[in-house]
Amino acid sequence: LNWALDTLLFLQALIFHHLGRSWRKPAQSPSDPEHTRILHLFGDSEVCAFSIHNLLQAGKSYGLAAGSWVGPYAMCRAWQTLIRTNREQPEVINRNESFPMALYVVSGDEDGERGGAPVVCIDVAAQLCYDFNKDQSAWSPILLLVPLVLGLDKINPRYIPLLKETFTFPQSLGILGGKPGASTYIAGVQDDRALYLDPHEVQMAVNIASDNLEADTSSYHCSTVRDMPLDLIDPSLAIGFYCRDKDDFDDFCSRASELAEQANGAPLFTVVQSVQPSKQMYNQDDGSGCSGYGVSDNIDAEDLDGSGETGEDEWQIL
Repeated sequence: LNWALDTLLFLQALIFHHLGRSWRKPAQSPSDPEHTRILHLFGDSEVCAFSIHNLLQAGKSYGLAAGSWVGPYAMCRAWQTLIRTNREQPEVINRNESFPMALYVVSGDEDGERGGAPVVCIDVAAQLCYDFNKDQSAWSPILLLVPLVLGLDKINPRYIPLLKETFTFPQSLGILGGKPGASTYIAGVQDDRALYLDPHEVQMAVNIASDNLEADTSSYHCSTVRDMPLDLIDPSLAIGFYCRDKDDFDDFCSRASELAEQANGAPLFTVVQSVQPSKQMYNQDDGSGCSGYGVSDNIDAEDLDGSGETGEDEWQIL
């Protein structure tokens, strides 16, 4: 996945957060001031908080480089690092340049077992929101990213109905996925086909100032919706969900638990209230509202790479 693809999902999360799910781009100028401000955050300059320049810098430890292709897991972790770095910068504390929600990259147990689905832990999500708000309130908006590998060369057909069902969630942001060698942003489904946007088109660089309501923002939007069979999407993907508040998160957990019960023993991911100390999956001490890995007692220190993660087993095959 390259930067243009995952940027679409994060842009969508910010639009849902600031403008609402029903918002649509105005047909003519002037643009919505909030929309322009959001696009400015992703501008083509290092001074823009979430530009490709800053994303590449944040993703170096995950193999991210200009012109490279990396998996959904690495992209999710690169964004996690970028958002954490952004929130730690003193100059953005009292400005609109920081990411306005907690980020939870959902992973599975790190106890050495194979084949387990990623686990959404309610207590971890609550702690991330608590950290994000600097202890001021118990909950905050939260973005959940669930990286998955649902097969080897092609997606396992048993997961296709489950993927389709995630698009019925009110919290759905779509899927970072695509087909081998061509990543896409899957925004919806119809019957057995994925509806996707493909941002991989060379465009002229556009400098959008945060207060320029007359700027041409057309290159930030895909004008064509394409489709492909769901069974042809790449098995490496990541699902995104945006929960505005505690009630929204509870509704998401309820829907996700029902979906897991329908999975005949092979869910996309599961939901639990808490994890056992011996299977602690996340380090929540950075206070940034971003989840991070802790190390299980079952993992030998020699198996870890420089980032504190197992270098050999980056993917979890479901």
